Amino acid sequence: MSRIGNVNFVNKSLNQNNLTAKKKFGQNFLTDQNILKQIVAASRVTKEDAVIEIGGGLGALTEVLAINAGKVLTYEIDKDLVPILKNNLQAFGNVIILNEDILKVDIAKDIEQYLNDFKNIYVVANLPYYITTPIILKLLEADTRISRYVVMMQLEVADRICGKPKTKDYNALSVVVAYRAKATKVLKVPRTVFIPAPNVDSAVVCLDVYQEMPIKALNDEDFYKLLRISFMQRRKTFYNNLILGYDKEFVKKMLEDLRIKPSIRAEALELKDFVLLSDYITQNLAI
Repeated sequence: MSRIGNVNFVNKSLNQNNLTAKKKFGQNFLTDQNILKQIVAASRVTKEDAVIEIGGGLGALTEVLAINAGKVLTYEIDKDLVPILKNNLQAFGNVIILNEDILKVDIAKDIEQYLNDFKNIYVVANLPYYITTPIILKLLEADTRISRYVVMMQLEVADRICGKPKTKDYNALSVVVAYRAKATKVLKVPRTVFIPAPNVDSAVVCLDVYQEMPIKALNDEDFYKLLRISFMQRRKTFYNNLILGYDKEFVKKMLEDLRIKPSIRAEALELKDFVLLSDYITQNLAI
């Protein structure tokens, strides 16, 4: 149970330090003890495991993680919160706090430096909503030892991450996640359990990273580029999106050779189709 994760503590900490939640960092402080407990339970973290947290805030989730994990590496971008975070967690010798922007760090290097003694490394975090997608894409596309993510995010983004082909939620993010991990929505979180309350509800998603990927592209760089281009303009046909990034004649021949209708839309294609297309590009185009 976190002594930090409650309404009174959050309000008192902010008031005593003359602080307010900063919109530019997407700060919304979770105040529900039960949800904190469910997040950590979903991660299945033990003292044998290390955890990376993104956005330590005041330390509500960090504290519960520190109690349950062997070591916690927390990134907090807001320099004003770092001293408060350190003070709130001073009783724990297994927490490392870095005043860094997660999008600018070399995550693999930090894992090697701080968490190298641990076999299992998980990410457990209440992600800043305004950069949730860039964070997930960066981490999943990187070559790291992270094997599980249990992350809270905007409900709409959670729906996309778990999106299936031929649905409105399916997009490039859905495919990237399906390529690297099994995605499961763990629980829905109402906006009322945060200070300040965001404008949308949230959800916690668990991503179990494949140790052996069921399907693998010949070249990941080509695969990720293809996805970005394929969903560039959702209302366009697949062909009209592809010619924004590849030669028109090459696209025509590729779709003809692979027997894919030019009029189809990207959301109608499955992961295996994108891997097939990516491999064709790798084999027939110079990088």
